[in-house]
Amino acid sequence: MHIWVDADACPAVIKEILYRAAQRVGAPLTLVANRPLQPPPSPLIRAVQVARGFDAADDHIVAHLQPGDLVITADIPLAAQVIDHGGAVINPRGERYTADNIRERLAMRDLMDSLRGLGEITGGPPALSTADRAAFANALDRFLAERAHREAPARNRADR
Repeated sequence: MHIWVDADACPAVIKEILYRAAQRVGAPLTLVANRPLQPPPSPLIRAVQVARGFDAADDHIVAHLQPGDLVITADIPLAAQVIDHGGAVINPRGERYTADNIRERLAMRDLMDSLRGLGEITGGPPALSTADRAAFANALDRFLAERAHREAPARNRADR
């Protein structure tokens, strides 16, 4: 499993949680952004700078994604593509996007976009809170534990 991060808008505190988790479980982690990033030195962690442009980071992630990979993003259309390609998605507030909830999230996103376009709603989401950080860390830990639990029987059969 590879962990991909839509890093342009990902809060630094979430990246720090991801760095520690990648090291702990030995999973490769790639941050994708259209600006230079300086991840900590590690053979597991790398940054990819893509060209500036609408959805360039999203396109890179989708092009390199393998079924079973995890993507960290708040971008609902990217999350939908990831799910369609067999990946898993957690947003920086700890919400897991799934095939069961992504279409509803897309519809809500489109509605909110329309309301913003009409001037009915201004501003964006609230700042990331301590509770949001904890929710993300808990969701990530749950996902990684579930993955390890599913992979353990397969590793045990292979070792025989």
